[in-house]
Amino acid sequence: MLFKRKRKAVKGVGMGASVSESVGANIGRFITMEGTEGVGKSTNLGFVRDWLTSRGIHVVVTREPGGTPLAEEIRHLLLSNRDEPVFPLTELLLIFAARAQHLEQVVKPALARGHWVLCDRFTDSTFAYQGGGRGFDRAQIRQLETLVQGTLRPDMTLILDIDIELGLSRARQRSEPDRFEGETIAFFQRVRGVYQELAASAPERYTLVDAGQPLAAVQEDITQVLVTLLDGRG
Repeated sequence: MLFKRKRKAVKGVGMGASVSESVGANIGRFITMEGTEGVGKSTNLGFVRDWLTSRGIHVVVTREPGGTPLAEEIRHLLLSNRDEPVFPLTELLLIFAARAQHLEQVVKPALARGHWVLCDRFTDSTFAYQGGGRGFDRAQIRQLETLVQGTLRPDMTLILDIDIELGLSRARQRSEPDRFEGETIAFFQRVRGVYQELAASAPERYTLVDAGQPLAAVQEDITQVLVTLLDGRG
C-alpha cells in the first residue's frame, strides 16, 4: 500500500536528507529494503534489481551488515550463535562499524558514479532491531547515525510487513536460526512496531508492503513504488 506524501518526523527516529537532496539530482538513487524475518527480502531484492536493470539502470546490490570483506566478517560475528552474551552496546557499535566501512567502500562510490544502490537492510533495521527489539536508547542510535552517515539517507525504503509467527516459520524452514532469528516473538513484535511507526511517519520515503499477499501482488505493489521513483529522477 502507498501512503500520502506528507512529511512528519517521529520522536526517536532518525530523519535526514535523501541522497538526491544531499548531493544533487544527478547522483544515483539509494533504495533500501527492510522487514522482520521471513518477509521475502531476497526474492524481492532480485525482482527490484531485474526491474531496474531492464530499464537501463546500473544497479549495485549489497547488504547490511556486510557488503565488503571486513563488513562481512563483522556480520559473521553478529549473527553467529555463541555462549558469551553479546551486550546491546557491543552489538550496536559492531553494526555501525560495518556500516561505516560499507558506506565508504561501496555505497558512496557507487552513488557518486550515478549508479543506483539497492541495499538489503540499512539504519532503519538498527532503529527497529536494536532500538525496538533490544530497547536501546534511540537518541544514542541517532548520534551514531549522524557520525557515520552525516546527512545521507535512502531515497526510498520498502518495508515488507508480515505476521511475525508466519515470517519466523518461513525463516526457520530454510536454515538453522541465527542469533537474531532465535529471538522471542515479543522481540519481533517490538521490531515490527518500529517499522510500522517509520512507515507512518514519513510516507514520502517509506512504503509498507503487505508481504503476506501472494508474491505477484507483493511485486505489483513494489512496481508502483519503483515507477513513482523512476518518474521523479533527475
